[in-house]
Amino acid sequence: MQGKAILAAVACGTILLSLHARAQTQNAVELRPPSAFATIQDSAERSRALFTEAAKVLMHPRCTNCHPAGDRPLQGNDQHPHQPAAWRGQDGLGVAGNRCASCHTDHNFALDEGATYRSIPGHPRWQLAPIEMAWEGKSVGDICRQVKDRDRNGGRDLALLQAHVAKDDLIAWGWNPGAGRDPAPGTQDLAGQLIQAWIDTGAQCP
Repeated sequence: MQGKAILAAVACGTILLSLHARAQTQNAVELRPPSAFATIQDSAERSRALFTEAAKVLMHPRCTNCHPAGDRPLQGNDQHPHQPAAWRGQDGLGVAGNRCASCHTDHNFALDEGATYRSIPGHPRWQLAPIEMAWEGKSVGDICRQVKDRDRNGGRDLALLQAHVAKDDLIAWGWNPGAGRDPAPGTQDLAGQLIQAWIDTGAQCP
């Protein structure tokens, strides 16, 4: 009887440790709301802090894998080169004979249990971001200055930039990436709130 009690205690301890580890993992990618930065009195400092928080999304593999520095898309949380080999092409949609749409349909596609990965991501506008929008390997400050630059952000002013983050349905895929992939931190709505708060405080860069 005493042995069973010890085993039960060990099992409970293991479960608690597992839950604690999971909580730490979730906290590592938690996205805080703009209100979490209200105590920062200096507006410029608060603006920089808000963008740094939003950058948790921009620098997450769900985003940077499609914003690579080179001409190959990336895959996985470890951001390895796309397998099978795929290339940007002139329009970001792949090259002749190997277009993105050959594998990526208009929706996420779940695979059988025996597959080496669990799903193929998809969206009607699946493609790589233009090379001038590459974020891979860049600092938070570099990305901030880049997304403010209309020559490198698709010609968007700050209002259009916020709408792009908050409402674009291709961006929304980052929070619904299909089986086997970690979603981007937080929610799309919260990311949009952070970008708006960053704009409202002067769109300052770290």
